[in-house]
Amino acid sequence: MSASSLKKIFSDSIIYGLSSIVGRFLNYLLVPLYTYTLVSSGNYGIVTNFYAYSALLLVLLTFGMETTFFYFANRDKENYQKVFSTALYMVGSVALLFILAVNAFIHPISATLGYADHPEYIRIMSVIVGFDAFQAILFAFLRFKGRAWKFAFLKLLFIVFNIGINLFVFLAAPRLAVSHPELMSWYSVDNQVLYIFLVNLICTVPITLGFIPELKNMRYGVDFKLVRSMLRYTWPLLLLGLAGILNQVADKICFRFLIPGEQGDTQLGIYGACAKIAMIMAMITQAFRYAYEPFVFSSGRSKESKESQALVMKYFVMFTLLAFLAVVAYMDILKHIISPNYWEGLRVVPIVMMAEIFMGIYFNLSFWYKLIAKTWWGAILSTIGCIVLLAVNFAFVPRYGYIACAWGGFCGYGVCMLLSYFLGQHYNPIDYPVKAILFYFALTLALFAAMNTTRSLNAALSLTINTVLIFVYIAVVMLNERELVTKVLKKIKKK
Repeated sequence: MSASSLKKIFSDSIIYGLSSIVGRFLNYLLVPLYTYTLVSSGNYGIVTNFYAYSALLLVLLTFGMETTFFYFANRDKENYQKVFSTALYMVGSVALLFILAVNAFIHPISATLGYADHPEYIRIMSVIVGFDAFQAILFAFLRFKGRAWKFAFLKLLFIVFNIGINLFVFLAAPRLAVSHPELMSWYSVDNQVLYIFLVNLICTVPITLGFIPELKNMRYGVDFKLVRSMLRYTWPLLLLGLAGILNQVADKICFRFLIPGEQGDTQLGIYGACAKIAMIMAMITQAFRYAYEPFVFSSGRSKESKESQALVMKYFVMFTLLAFLAVVAYMDILKHIISPNYWEGLRVVPIVMMAEIFMGIYFNLSFWYKLIAKTWWGAILSTIGCIVLLAVNFAFVPRYGYIACAWGGFCGYGVCMLLSYFLGQHYNPIDYPVKAILFYFALTLALFAAMNTTRSLNAALSLTINTVLIFVYIAVVMLNERELVTKVLKKIKKK
């Protein structure tokens, strides 16, 4: 690979990565907006439930076709337009049929899901998910063509519009309804959940207009022989995608069936809001993935690659555990991200964060089956993790409520992590520094326990002690990793 090609891959990866991470951060700003302005935590519970369904449906409606498009387009680069057109027609047709089916059977569907009084929620979300699925292939085409800047622009444009309109609806509109009621006859505080979904719809559909140049490729039509080949390739990816997404959203989907009614919505709203604080860890993990995944695949299964994977695993654990301690230490500050009405659920934050660390470790470990082309192991492991998660939820949520959801994710990802480690050591052994990693976990748990003892103290003293404990962690890490620290300091001096 030439230096120019390598440079382009690196620069594009930064653009894609930053657009995704910045996008998630900006969307993160909607959490305080909703929790402080929605009239009840139950309303946020409904929003949490619907977006969990949306994530699952998006995987179903795209059915692995993004990766399938990349595979077939790279195999036949001279006819990539035909591959793209075929993939777009396939996903577009499925999305259209989904929207029509949902609206044809709207009343039994809304009654089954517990929204008999609000079928309009389901109508709107069906259109949003349908357009998202269609746009997923369009965004994949931009990545294939190396149009990183357009990809980032359209992603961020949607988010900016979404945040801007939400700010108007939830901050400006209530005040205007009082001062200028003649202009705001459409506004009602009882329709807050509906407005969230409508804003999403208003922002989603017009983004499709940004793909007009790409949509011209639809003139290449559908290659039905190619359809059969693409379907054979994509169905394992669909299974893998379903298993993966269920690990993330299954608890939020089944919660309303385990604790129905207003109580269920209220608890789910509290859990969903507090879990958002823990998503800081998810952002770190995603940033790591964008930077690390291309490196591993380019290095393959060489001895140097294995040594690098072992080393990076240790550094990943060190850094994420530091982030874990930082969030716990400054929880008295970070909790103001959400309304005080949700603070009773803050106890789930450390559990969800540790589950995210387990997921990050599982991702690092997962390269053993990717590099030996046995990706079906990913579907098996993710399915086992999902079964564990659901088992914990069904067994304990009715009795213990949303805290069981947090422990379900912890157990599910923990099982995936352990199984992947032991299987990986059999198929593609890597000498991970297990003793060092376990030591850092033990140190973190000890410091976490110490931080919990400061809760009864006044805020200033508690924050001071917690800050000292964080520096204890950093000092121990620097002492243990003094060789690395020495190398870094030498490079800094050279500069």
